[in-house]
Amino acid sequence: MSAQQTTTPTARKAPKAPPVNWGLPSAASLRRVRALARAELTLLLRNRGALTVSLLVPVLMIAGSWSTSEELDLAGTGLNRADSVLTGGIGMVLLLVVYLGLVPTYVTRREEGVLKRLRTGELSDGEILVGAAVPATALALAQCAVLLIGGSVVLDVSTPASVPLLLLGLVLGIAVLATFATVTAAFSKTVESAQVTGMPLLLVSAVGSGLYVPLGVLPDTLAEICRFLPLTPAVDLIRAGWTGGESGAEILGAMALAVAWTAFGVYAVRRRFRWEPRH
Repeated sequence: MSAQQTTTPTARKAPKAPPVNWGLPSAASLRRVRALARAELTLLLRNRGALTVSLLVPVLMIAGSWSTSEELDLAGTGLNRADSVLTGGIGMVLLLVVYLGLVPTYVTRREEGVLKRLRTGELSDGEILVGAAVPATALALAQCAVLLIGGSVVLDVSTPASVPLLLLGLVLGIAVLATFATVTAAFSKTVESAQVTGMPLLLVSAVGSGLYVPLGVLPDTLAEICRFLPLTPAVDLIRAGWTGGESGAEILGAMALAVAWTAFGVYAVRRRFRWEPRH
């Protein structure tokens, strides 16, 4: 038997995908994220159409919510009309500016090959996604601040019962929606289809997370189901921070649920997000 016949054939292995690098924050990491965020902010400011939509649509929807809330029966919810509209308006700003704003951003950068090129440099995967999300997050926070100050002056509502709790709700709401925007981008082939793939979460959250209709006025079974929607715990925390009245157990439950949704979103991103163009 020849040497060639006794040699064990070696199976050809498929090339492994590059490992995902989710670097922890550091001074160098923050500098890289800041540089990328500055570039993304420049692109956002140049896109007059997207900027106008991000600024005007939430205001128009809040104005519409105020006009339609007159007939809303809030008895037993501990809320008045202004509190309900303001806290729901904050949730709507997060949905429209953070979620719907980030989905096409991620899809556009991926289809243009920007994400693929960024991965060849020093930026980690987490830094790329966070840096792209910073301008939309900053814009949403600025709008929420204007909404809170303007609402306090125009609608003569009370000051927040707990500012830290309100801020915690904002942070968790942004974390949940930013991760879900990344997941949605993974299932969006084009920028045009991103407007469609983002609709289910937008509609479900707008109707079921207490943005327009507080969960307290819904039937008990439906309200309990809606409490487990991704945006509901953040809205509950924002509303608790504004009006107070929530127990410690309710606050801890909302925090745990928001963290769980964020962790699920991060897991889905690590498994499903695509960095290279799909066409």
